[in-house]
Amino acid sequence: MNVGSHLEESLQRDIGRIRSRVSKMAALGQRALEQSLQALVEGNRQLAYMVILGDGKIDEMENELDRLCLEFLVRQQPAGAHLRFVYTTIKMNKELERIGDYAESIARQVLIVSALEQPPPYAKFVELGTLAIGMVGAAFRSFLDQDANAARQAMAIEEQANKLRNAINADLLNLQREERLPLEALTPLLTVARRFERVTDQAKNICEEVLYMCTGEFMRHQAREVFRVLFVDGGNACLSQMAEAIGNSLGAAPCVFSSAGVAPQAVDERAARFLAGKGLDISRQFAKALEQVPYLEHYQVIVALDEEGAKAFPKPPTKTVCLRWVAPDPAQLQGEGAEAQATFAQAYEFLCQHIRELVQAAVGNSQNEENREQKSKSQA
Repeated sequence: MNVGSHLEESLQRDIGRIRSRVSKMAALGQRALEQSLQALVEGNRQLAYMVILGDGKIDEMENELDRLCLEFLVRQQPAGAHLRFVYTTIKMNKELERIGDYAESIARQVLIVSALEQPPPYAKFVELGTLAIGMVGAAFRSFLDQDANAARQAMAIEEQANKLRNAINADLLNLQREERLPLEALTPLLTVARRFERVTDQAKNICEEVLYMCTGEFMRHQAREVFRVLFVDGGNACLSQMAEAIGNSLGAAPCVFSSAGVAPQAVDERAARFLAGKGLDISRQFAKALEQVPYLEHYQVIVALDEEGAKAFPKPPTKTVCLRWVAPDPAQLQGEGAEAQATFAQAYEFLCQHIRELVQAAVGNSQNEENREQKSKSQA
């Protein structure tokens, strides 16, 4: 056997060992989620205790997988796809351990609510839990198959989980107000819904790491390197187009501005002519729907410029900052008379001022964070 084939055999053996360990850990996590959901529905305390006691095994496997990955890095000194594989595995390992923690937390809440004489309907909990468990499985399979398309499809499930969690929260609050649910049971059940929803967040993180492994593109890190602002109004014809043009004209390095409409219409020619007088060219711009905005979930700020635009706000809880600016709207006026021109000028000044202030705040926060990191490194 030549040296090259021996090294390749050693490499594949180590990769196989890591993949096997990931498979076992993922299976344990899924099983813990399934048992915690079953324990909730059945009020089964013994099953809940099994999940709680079994969490230690997942923690042990996390440590073992970390050791395997470190040994792989030292022994194989991988590059390219093999380096991305082990990096992704290390990141996945943390996500899977956290999923195990969520299953344990759900089981602990079950111990509190299992004594309810009249438990609330658990149909939506079952739907949410099944969704979360399935998403974890899909994310894990995309890793094993190194399938970027499967990872992207699995990521879409997370939004469904958010909506279900919100529906469960509303149901529980209504039941409590109607005195059909004891107050002491409200927080544990809200926690169960939140934990299952958080499982889908972790599964989405796994999918993003799989996309990096497959394509070399950092999905999550890419979103943090750039500060993205989306302006939204009803038609993406006037105000939001003006705001996008003004924002991008500022040349603020970490900031990217886009615009969209709830029901896109043709770009207002008056706005194009007005901006041309300010040295801003939007003659080649076209109105976009929200669905046409790439990586919409990565926008840190959404600014609604009218009541219709506010419909684009993601429902809480969300990390997206949602702002409502009440700017003069030239689209409400006909023609290009003095009143319309004055309104365009007022809108332009309003947007310039607010966008500059937003950019200054974003750049200031970014610099502060960078300074904190540098200080931390120097102290270390």
